[in-house]
Amino acid sequence: MDTDAVRTFVVVAEAGQFSAAAAGLSVSQQAVSKRVAALERELGVALFTRTPRGAELTADGRAFLPRARDLLLAAERAAAAVRPGRALRVDVISRQVAPARLLQGFHRAYPDTPVKVMRLFDARAAIEAVRTGAVDASFRAVTLPARQLPPGLATAPVLDEPLELLTGPDHPLAGAAGAAGVSLAELAGHPIWMPALDPGTEWTTFYEDLAAAFGLSLDVTGPDFGTEPLLDVLAGSATLASLVGAQTRLVWPDGFGLRRIPLRDPVPVYPHSLIWRADNAHPALKTLRDHLSRSRPNGREAGVWVPEWARCGQAKLDQDRPGRS
Repeated sequence: MDTDAVRTFVVVAEAGQFSAAAAGLSVSQQAVSKRVAALERELGVALFTRTPRGAELTADGRAFLPRARDLLLAAERAAAAVRPGRALRVDVISRQVAPARLLQGFHRAYPDTPVKVMRLFDARAAIEAVRTGAVDASFRAVTLPARQLPPGLATAPVLDEPLELLTGPDHPLAGAAGAAGVSLAELAGHPIWMPALDPGTEWTTFYEDLAAAFGLSLDVTGPDFGTEPLLDVLAGSATLASLVGAQTRLVWPDGFGLRRIPLRDPVPVYPHSLIWRADNAHPALKTLRDHLSRSRPNGREAGVWVPEWARCGQAKLDQDRPGRS
């Protein structure tokens, strides 16, 4: 569809006259009439009725107008997406979690590189956004083997984030906050309240695998009203606890007395990866990938636990590292 014709239609609709639209577009009235006529032929409907006062939209014209505006906006966004110097678009899920800190570290290291922070819901939405070019990269836990990602996508592990137990001051395990932490064996039998475990998301897959591996009791009853109500419930509970990433930012009132307790034997870690299109030529994408690669240790530390799908991703990364035969 000719965007010039669509733009002309919108200007005529807003001006109410072909002559006024021609003046606004700096073209002849005849050119305006030709563009509108061509658009009407393409659509197979009349968009305007000529009246002594100018031009009025038909019922079809009124129906088409908001969609025409959406089309012009989409065209402008599409053009902006490939203009030189555009910002690198990176999905971090949430500004409170570890990937946001990784991206902030990148921005501090490269302050002149423009970055646009995106927040998508789950891995499926993020993978589709990367595939279509809506975002340049996404931080995710990749539960699929790399060979099952859509063609043209690449992924690499970037951070193993230890988990912590979050409890109120009256919880039986709260006293371990100042000690060596809580073992997963000790945690078994204590209900772990996680109302944000939405079915089908990658974080739900991770926590379900963790619970199955160590006999943990996940309580997913909701509804999920967000972080603040969860902290409020935990602060007043002597039985409920939750799990959070060690780098997740949480702020609560002084009176809550919440405890963040390390987990051990083994240390469960949430495996963050970066997903990108292999043919994405944005210069800042390579810079981001190199920055993340330099900040990640070679190999996975001993004494940690990750699901099998994360171990496969690490093994593939180790295999691809320079210097290996």
